Amino acid sequence: MSSTSTVVVLDNGGGLIKAGLGGECDPSTIIPNCLYRSPASKKWLHPNPLPTTTTTTTTEPDLTSAAVRRPIDRGYLINPDLQREIWSHLFSSILHINPSHSSLLLTEPLFTLPSIQRSLDELVFEDFNFNSLYIADSPSLVHLYEASRRPDTLVSRAQCSLVVDCGFSFTHASPVFQNFTLNYAAKRIDLGGKALTNYLKELVSFRAVNVMEETFIMDDVKEKLCFVSLDVPRDLNIARNRGKENLFRSTYVLPDGITHMKGFVKYPEQARRYLSLADDGLSRPPEGDMNCLEFAEHPAERKAVDLTKNEFDLTNERFLVPEMIFHPADLGMNQAGLAECIVRAINSCHPHLHPVLYESIILTGGSTLFPQFAARLEKELRPLVPDDYNVKITAQEDPILGVWRGGSLLAASPDFEEMCVTKSEYEEHGSARCRKRFFH
Repeated sequence: MSSTSTVVVLDNGGGLIKAGLGGECDPSTIIPNCLYRSPASKKWLHPNPLPTTTTTTTTEPDLTSAAVRRPIDRGYLINPDLQREIWSHLFSSILHINPSHSSLLLTEPLFTLPSIQRSLDELVFEDFNFNSLYIADSPSLVHLYEASRRPDTLVSRAQCSLVVDCGFSFTHASPVFQNFTLNYAAKRIDLGGKALTNYLKELVSFRAVNVMEETFIMDDVKEKLCFVSLDVPRDLNIARNRGKENLFRSTYVLPDGITHMKGFVKYPEQARRYLSLADDGLSRPPEGDMNCLEFAEHPAERKAVDLTKNEFDLTNERFLVPEMIFHPADLGMNQAGLAECIVRAINSCHPHLHPVLYESIILTGGSTLFPQFAARLEKELRPLVPDDYNVKITAQEDPILGVWRGGSLLAASPDFEEMCVTKSEYEEHGSARCRKRFFH
């Protein structure tokens, strides 16, 4: 690898691809890792990049009832040909780089199977002809970024943390020590943002309108309206109330394809009224004048769905969907919740690390953006932790970009070149032997 070659940092997630050049503060582009096809078209198209601080908003396509193809399913690459097509579009049309004159830092999920690793290596070296490759896992990059961003914290001084990554495909609790992920202690919940969106689809389709084909729209509903409950029994009782006493009722307007191509929340102030709930179960008076809002006052009127309106109401669905992260058994999954998953991960480490790990929990991944997520996790975790241990949970500044920023820091480090596997080494020794360099 020449000293003048470009280092491309690629956080290849199941939901989003974050891509840019090493050493930069933010990725150059963020694109959905999929192709879509609208009902009126026969051609599979590439989604537009998401707007970032360095890009301008482009015209929004109509994604209503769009079919979606993804190269990654349940966290693993299952369609290398589709991934090649998406990467080719990314490198040539968006990043405008020549892979044969570049190096690649690529993220890979924990516990990836050797057959998938070989497929990735073939993509990188044989299809795109990159000069060299470094494979990193998400927890170590998150730890690196947080330790460098805040050098005075325990994470930096002890070089030890527990990274909770709630991603698109699944959730990991991974201890990190000296910038290496302790794979033997990492624990996984087979539940991520995709499963939460699918569960929200089922709830809304059963109670209001059929949205089972509206993947992009329901992703937007989840991100704008869902939140984590601090007291589920209390909130379920509040959700049964009528009229203004129901602090959770909110309305989402579906796109009509004429006046607006994207859905939106009808009354944003109404949707935020749940924040007025005090922790003791009493509610403070909501801010602003709520008299202008319309509420159904009778049960018959409340339960009837007006199919002439291009909208639907949400009540307890708003907090029951994120609740699955804390209680997967409610979805019929025989798996522990997030708090118990964290305890099991820490208990798998040396006892000397336990107090440091409990005090250095870092939240990353898009599903940690639900309001009140950190507060609920601490509330669930505290009874499971010994009294003489402190529990400190830190949410990343931007949980979606945290992994990429750690990769950008690593790519800019002086010894990055020696850490990589070159194309000539891959051709001489093969994938399996080269992969040993990335073992943590």
